[in-house]
Amino acid sequence: MGQVGLTLISIFDIIHVMNNYYSRPGTYYPRWITPALQDASRDHAVVVLTGARQVGKSTLLLNAEPFRDWRFLSMDDFDTLRQARQNPAALWAGADRVVLDEVQKAPELLPAIKQAVDRHPGRYRFILSGSANLLLMRQVNESLAGRAVYFVLDPMTLGETHQTAQPDILTRALSGDWLPESILPEPLPDPAPVMLRGLMPALLTLTSPQAWTRWWDGYVATYLERDLRQVSQIDALLDFRRLMQFVALRSGQLLNQSELARDAQLSQPTAHRYLNILETTHLFERLPAYTTSHTTRLLKSPKAFWNDAGLAIFLSGYFEEGDLGKSREFGTFFETLIYHHLRVLTRLMTPAGRLYFWRTQTGVEVDFVLEHGRRLLAIEVKRSDNPGYGDAAGLRAFLSEYPNASGGLLVHGGCEIRRLDEKILAIPWTVVTG
Repeated sequence: MGQVGLTLISIFDIIHVMNNYYSRPGTYYPRWITPALQDASRDHAVVVLTGARQVGKSTLLLNAEPFRDWRFLSMDDFDTLRQARQNPAALWAGADRVVLDEVQKAPELLPAIKQAVDRHPGRYRFILSGSANLLLMRQVNESLAGRAVYFVLDPMTLGETHQTAQPDILTRALSGDWLPESILPEPLPDPAPVMLRGLMPALLTLTSPQAWTRWWDGYVATYLERDLRQVSQIDALLDFRRLMQFVALRSGQLLNQSELARDAQLSQPTAHRYLNILETTHLFERLPAYTTSHTTRLLKSPKAFWNDAGLAIFLSGYFEEGDLGKSREFGTFFETLIYHHLRVLTRLMTPAGRLYFWRTQTGVEVDFVLEHGRRLLAIEVKRSDNPGYGDAAGLRAFLSEYPNASGGLLVHGGCEIRRLDEKILAIPWTVVTG
């Protein structure tokens, strides 16, 4: 790597450390996942927290109780990293509550952690965090199998930015407990600015589209120059970024990998490998199709979703609200915003819910299907301010195919909570986002 790459990495390392230093109470937004982490840390010796870079993992662990009082060690610190590689057990000498951040940089830590918890049952508590999907690291599977529980921190929700409690709409609907009909007292906000900005914590203090664009530009540069080289030896960064751009334009749509490879001028194996890397680093997900046959699910084309609508919009080349509002992808970017919140809420369930989409051979579809145990909930997303009976056609078709499903939600752009059928409820989109 040339001097420019080294300089970029050094600059972003410094920014990351400074962000951690200044992430103290007063600027911290509590995260909905915190109670689950607190419970898990009481019951399990090792808790693993992963997620994309800059989603707030370090900030949460530096600020939330009781983790703010634990010993915090980041592998972004070169001296700590050196010690982790040479004498890892010395890192927690004199402490039994330890947070190890960016642990993917020092897999040598994992056997030492395994030894500590095995030799001293009940004494130690570790939280391991990192930007890569640690569950996929061979060292994690070998060293911590049966000893760790895993969580993913996503970008912030709108409810978290407003510091409101997580909504219970999904658990209520799964139980057949429908919200009463009503009209929200305040008009809904325009989702376009939120979508354009994105929901990474650092963006909350930036107020202009130009500032948001500069931040995303730096974020992508850091990802390409630093994170990508940590998880895979890829030298063709321009090819990788081109694939990111083509995938961004498909967020919320069916993903045809052959077509994607052709458009990005890549071989299919290369495109497949790049998509896997994007998933490993939590920037992108493939949403599988729902069928009762698990084998059929694997054969159907998935839908593509980015972890933050703001990143998909930036990569697609939309930098102003006016351009975004006129784009043909606006509806699927809005669906990406809703998917992000559904994903957060389903991950907070115990056990975590699973999200799918549903589509028949004749083209009838439902945007999302939530499966939790033996219960199913269908969810359709419409931008319409005044959805009607016809907008629920896909939901009715799904409920006809799966009559034992709990029901369906139609998430829309208006202010009214209204029953559209016996088991179908139309709700404003803010009921899901908090």
